[in-house]
Amino acid sequence: MSETLRIGTDKSELDLALIHDFLATGSSWAQGISFDTVRKSIEHSLCFGGYLGGRQVAFARVISDYATFANLVDVFVLPAHRGQGYSKQLVEAVIAHPELQGLRRFTLATFDAHQLYARYGFTPPHKPDTLMEIYRPGIYQAARR
Repeated sequence: MSETLRIGTDKSELDLALIHDFLATGSSWAQGISFDTVRKSIEHSLCFGGYLGGRQVAFARVISDYATFANLVDVFVLPAHRGQGYSKQLVEAVIAHPELQGLRRFTLATFDAHQLYARYGFTPPHKPDTLMEIYRPGIYQAARR
């Protein structure tokens, strides 16, 4: 049985360097993101850090108005700690957070974790034909040039 992940929303506990390093080099969605962009995104979001023995090993960020809408982003568990149920503990903490109750819409985008999120009620969009986006997948690399 894996150790219980301590999950907190105190931004002063977050290891910004670790979060930036993972997003910029270890994620498939934020390759090349700058430290300043990560810092600013954290400032303006509800963040969840996952800790084992005082060290951060997981992260999730929610962008929300806390009344009608939320978007779950930047969810990760460091590779050395995967397969131990920590992603489930993290998502459970996000879903249970008091500020995120009673929302009309809670969204996320995932490439390969559909089964994880489905267990918490996430489904494909009810009316995908009503959704639109401006998507710039290479924006962080372009900013570095």
